[in-house]
Amino acid sequence: MTDIRQRDVMDLARTAPARPLVDAFQRRITYLRLSVTDRCDLRCTYCMPERMTFLPRKDVLTLEELYDLATGFIARGVTKIRITGGEPLVRRDIVDLFRALGRHLVSRGGALKELTLTTNATQLGAHAEDLAKAGVERVNISLDTLDREHFERLTRRDALPQVLEGIAAAKDAGLKVKLNAVALKGVNEDEIEGLIAWAHGQGHDVTLIEVMPLGDVEEERLDQYLPLDAVKSRLEQRWTLEPSDASTGGPARYWDIAETGGRLGLITPHTGNFCEGCNRLRVTATGQLYPCLGGAERVDLRAALRSDEPEKQVAEALNRALTIKPEKHHFRMDQRGAAPHLPRHMSMTGG
Repeated sequence: MTDIRQRDVMDLARTAPARPLVDAFQRRITYLRLSVTDRCDLRCTYCMPERMTFLPRKDVLTLEELYDLATGFIARGVTKIRITGGEPLVRRDIVDLFRALGRHLVSRGGALKELTLTTNATQLGAHAEDLAKAGVERVNISLDTLDREHFERLTRRDALPQVLEGIAAAKDAGLKVKLNAVALKGVNEDEIEGLIAWAHGQGHDVTLIEVMPLGDVEEERLDQYLPLDAVKSRLEQRWTLEPSDASTGGPARYWDIAETGGRLGLITPHTGNFCEGCNRLRVTATGQLYPCLGGAERVDLRAALRSDEPEKQVAEALNRALTIKPEKHHFRMDQRGAAPHLPRHMSMTGG
C-alpha cells in the first residue's frame, strides 16, 4: 500500500462528484468523527474500567485506510473531520494522517473546511506545533478538574501537569482551545465555576457534558449523573449568561458569559435532546460506522475497504448507513443498577 505521505491529493479532484450524504430525515451529513485508536493513556472513571481490554492492533485500520475513508467522506460532502480516540495522539505516526488530510483543506485548495481533534492533552506538548503546521486550527481538550489529587482520582493517573503543559503548548502554537468537562455529581460539581473562570481567563472556551451511559465503568451511572439544567441555574446565580448563536457544527448549545468574556457550551443528551439537527457520522478505529452515538445500528466499512471492489463497496455501505440512521438517540439515566445503554465504551466509538 502506498505510504500515506505520498498519497496524491488530486486523486479525489479527478473523480466525478458523488451525491451528498443525506439521511432518511433529510439531514445533510457534513461532519465525520473518525476514531484512530481505542487506546488511551488515562483511565477516566466515567469512560472505562481500570483494567480495560483494548483491541488487537490487527483489527485497527491502518493510517492509509483511515485516509482513504476520510477522503471518500470528503467526496460525499463532508466538510469537517474530527480525529478522536481513545487518545488519538498515542497512535504512532498520527501526525502523518493530519498532514495528509490537511492537504484537503479549503485554505490549501481542497473541500475540507475544518480538520480538528479531541485529546486529553497528555501528549499535546510534543505535537502542538506539528498539528498547527498540518492545518489544525482548533482542538478540544478533555479536562474535568484543575485539582491534581482530584485529577488523579478521576483519571487514575497523575498526569495533570502534562495536560496543563499541553494546553499551554497548544495556545503557544496558535491553536484555538476548547475545554470539555464531563459534569459529575459529587465529583467535580463544586469545581465547575472555578474551571470556567480559569479557562476564560486563559482565553479558552468551555463545554460541559452530561455523562453518557456507554460501557461498563465499574461505577453506578446514576450516581455520576449531574443534569446540566441544574448546573446552568447555579451558574446564573453568579454570572449573566446570554444565549449565543455560535456553532461549531456539533451538538453543543452556547452561552456568552458577560462577566468573564468567554463562551460556555452545554451538551445535554438527557435534559435537552439535540438530535433534530444531527449532521454527524462516527467511524471507529476498526472501521465500524455508527450513524448514532446512542444506537447499535452500524455498517462495516473495514470489510468494504478490504474487499475486491473497495470504492463500490464503501459507497454502498455509506448509502446503507444513511437509511439506518435513527431520528434520535434513546439514552436513559433513570434506573439504578441498570446495565449500560450500550456495551461499547466511549473510547471505542470516539468522542
